[in-house]
Amino acid sequence: MSAGGLAPRTPEDTWAKMKGARMKGALITWGGWPGHEPDKIAALLAGWLREDGMEVHVTDSLDCFDDAAALTAVDLIVPVWTMSENTRARAQVVADAVAGGVGLAGCHGGMCDSFRTEVVWHFMTGAQWVAHPGNDGVRYGVRIISDHELVAGIGNFEVETEQYYLHVDPAVRVHAVCDFPLVDGPHAANGPVAVPVVYSKLWGRGRVYYNALGHKVTVIDHGPAAALIRRGLR
Repeated sequence: MSAGGLAPRTPEDTWAKMKGARMKGALITWGGWPGHEPDKIAALLAGWLREDGMEVHVTDSLDCFDDAAALTAVDLIVPVWTMSENTRARAQVVADAVAGGVGLAGCHGGMCDSFRTEVVWHFMTGAQWVAHPGNDGVRYGVRIISDHELVAGIGNFEVETEQYYLHVDPAVRVHAVCDFPLVDGPHAANGPVAVPVVYSKLWGRGRVYYNALGHKVTVIDHGPAAALIRRGLR
């Protein structure tokens, strides 16, 4: 699963074009809080996926989660929705599709700060954002801690962006972490902790990938961050 730049949407890019046509590929749905540049992130990921030879369908609506049969026709679902509201029924449709074998991949708030009231979404995705001490502009290191193919050959690196503190499913397989605290606050009283930046997990027969980077498109459009997310999408 993977993607690239903001091309104007054409009828061929829309979910409506795909419905009813059992066409394998990726579905990217974007929207929510505009501060996370969901349109630009969606375009970046779509470009990478297309470069990897995938058919990509892009929509800025959650209506795509209404059609269970059509959703199970794709190989990969990529949500780019920070916060926002979803219905329990729609969240369950996605969870069922992934459990049946559809892949799920996303980054930053676009997947793990989505639909805060829908607990099945959190259960499936493997984490929920709770804080970013220091807000944007914190410089911190990303440490690779596994030898999985998702991270093999990618060394430790630094970023300057939001540092996500996540509540994490203990079932996830962690591939990279960042260290807290770097910024003082009540959390610092607990001493040093490592919070996942990159992880994968299983949800039924489906594979789930998450990367906490991606506050702005310029954080993930180059270097090790881009390499990690492209691998995760694949």
